[in-house]
Amino acid sequence: MATEHIVVVGAGQMGAGIAQVALQAGLRVSLVDVNKDGLAKGADRIKAGLKKLVEKGKLDAAKQQAAEANLATFTSARDAKDVDVAIEAVTENEDLKRRIFLELDEVVRPGGILATNTSSIPITRIAAATKRPESVIGMHFMNPVPVMQLVELIRGAATSDETYATIRTMAERMGKTTVVSKDYPGFIVNRILIPMLNEACFALMEGLGTAEDIDTAMKLGTNQPMGPLQLADFIGLDTVLYIAEVLHKGLGDSKYRPCPLLRQYVDAGWYGKKSGRGFYKY
Repeated sequence: MATEHIVVVGAGQMGAGIAQVALQAGLRVSLVDVNKDGLAKGADRIKAGLKKLVEKGKLDAAKQQAAEANLATFTSARDAKDVDVAIEAVTENEDLKRRIFLELDEVVRPGGILATNTSSIPITRIAAATKRPESVIGMHFMNPVPVMQLVELIRGAATSDETYATIRTMAERMGKTTVVSKDYPGFIVNRILIPMLNEACFALMEGLGTAEDIDTAMKLGTNQPMGPLQLADFIGLDTVLYIAEVLHKGLGDSKYRPCPLLRQYVDAGWYGKKSGRGFYKY
């Protein structure tokens, strides 16, 4: 299936990033967000990202202008027309995502594809809310999208081979490398990453070391660019906790139980970098 027009729902950091790489690939993009201010900020973030690429010599001015001309913004997905693929990139809330997919089912043309950027919610359950479960797939981008090369593709129980092939081709057109995961809690990346971050929280709670020492040990001892506690702050401690809860509930194993210190920080509103305080102050 040829893909030329996509709608991205959610104009936050992830949605804007997805829209940007799609525009760089020559796709026409409709960016949707019910929040007008958030939508404007998302569009500005995209334009700033394209401008920075031009300044670095990674994109020529003509392609920048073409990309900006291919961007449209709407406060309702229903205003987007002739959509080939929809990519939902809103917050990790299953009820919200299912409501959005009900709407997108009516927006995307017959034969078109509905993708979700969820990092943990089962694709099969999201697909069940639509009339076309065979056309629903997980397309999990990494943050920040314009920089990170990986996209996890997650096939639900009903996802067709054609849907998978089309989305893989589109991701590669965006310059991404894809991996395929079964539709199990956390998929590949978060199934491995979140328990590591959670264990770092336990290490801190138990006084194994200070936050700085734990992060330095992991950076220098395992050659990671960022320590686990700092990374958790950058992801958002509320998001880390949510995914940990999904893993614990979905896999039923006590080894995935969220650290009480992580839960306490979230209860305090210390979400990490975005709130100004997490394991570190910003």
